[in-house]
Amino acid sequence: MVPGSSRSTKGDARRSTSLALLLAGTALFAPSPLHAQTAAAPTTSYGVSTPSAAVPATTPAIADPQTTGAVSGDDLPPAQNEDYLRLNQREPTIDGLRLRTYDPEYYRAPGVRIGTFTLRSSVSESINHEWRKDGDTKTNRGYLETGIRGTLTSDWSRHQLTVTGEGVLQNNISGEGEEEPRANVDAELRLDLWDETIARLRAGYSFEREDADDPNAISNAKTQSAVNTYRLGAAIERDFGLIRGSVGIDFDRQTYGDVELENGTNLSVKYRNRNTGILTARVGYELSPALIPFIEASVGKSLYDLREDPLGFERSYQTYAGRGGIELDLGEKLYGELGLGYETYNFEDDRLGELSGLSVDGRLNWSPQRGTDVLFAVSTDLNPSTTPGDAGSIDYNLTNIITHQMRSDLVARLSNSLTLRNYPSDARSSDETTWRTGAGLTYDINRYLALTGDVSYERTTRDQGDTTDITRVGVGLTLRR
Repeated sequence: MVPGSSRSTKGDARRSTSLALLLAGTALFAPSPLHAQTAAAPTTSYGVSTPSAAVPATTPAIADPQTTGAVSGDDLPPAQNEDYLRLNQREPTIDGLRLRTYDPEYYRAPGVRIGTFTLRSSVSESINHEWRKDGDTKTNRGYLETGIRGTLTSDWSRHQLTVTGEGVLQNNISGEGEEEPRANVDAELRLDLWDETIARLRAGYSFEREDADDPNAISNAKTQSAVNTYRLGAAIERDFGLIRGSVGIDFDRQTYGDVELENGTNLSVKYRNRNTGILTARVGYELSPALIPFIEASVGKSLYDLREDPLGFERSYQTYAGRGGIELDLGEKLYGELGLGYETYNFEDDRLGELSGLSVDGRLNWSPQRGTDVLFAVSTDLNPSTTPGDAGSIDYNLTNIITHQMRSDLVARLSNSLTLRNYPSDARSSDETTWRTGAGLTYDINRYLALTGDVSYERTTRDQGDTTDITRVGVGLTLRR
């Protein structure tokens, strides 16, 4: 998608860009965690990237369908073997025998045809072990993790419907520790209307168990609260020559189940249930097909089911945000976007004051060579607090994931992330820094069966309080269809 003029000049520019990104990637590649309540990266469709800080920060991270319970990260397109796709092919054999033909789809399950849809699904089973240290307290557990994932995609001449989903169950088989089940389903209907006009309708649901390390978690709980999130959204995008415009609205409802305490009683936290609506408008100007600067503004409202929490605080709030950024599309080698702005949260209770700060959101995909994919992502989230007198924190998340195809049937992964949780200077809660690093391998026994292995380490440090260290290892099998 790069304009086809001055190839040598553009090649030099792209090499310079790749070198600069490589140096930037080195800085981002610090070990870090993928927190259980870290929001996902911004949406990839043009003009529909709702500022993530305005959305409750409990959206579960997208899990790699080929990892065990030890590691989870964003999906990346499968790498391909450079040896078979390069232009200078191998020399033929001396005796003239025909070389074995390589099929790039050989290691991809064909899926199941259902009318005008194609279903690709997988079932995985892994055995994992976790070592945890909270201050001077050490615990460990062994657990089985069962996962089911699928993607349903339409094959229509016009419009498209895509449904993706995953569900994960954990079952402790030794030691002690809280099980962490999760589920996520998303559907998007793209409607190709007229005159470069596209409409998108979205719906989704996610479930997770609140992380025991979250500042809002109950300290003496045997089982933390179950968090349910329901999502609806609609957007319309239109090109006006060199100008691209879009407007979208998103609605989320979040509910919290009862917390089971160590004494066997249940504690209701329904005062945390809330509804959030956000309206976003965006305008971009096409300097070239590869470079599109944009500006974006949003306004939102979050209403709690109960006007006041048990301590008498009114935690409903309004949010305003503005940002500017740039979209980059250099084809498969480099594409993504980065935006910088400012966001403000005004709470109805004057005692909570105002929560505001710089917001950074973006996602960059880079392929330095065939078979290697590098993801850089940054997001800004709001994490509402339940501490008396505290409004909440602004969380900054950095993520870096590298996948490299060592062979046509062997893929290596390396993931790092960093979460900075910042509270206002007068808050009672203390700032936190959480980083995580992980590595894994996936070996395709054939197109239907894969062997996976992963290891990860996570560390959370607090200005006040104990440090938490978590190490996980796992190995498993994935059956694909």
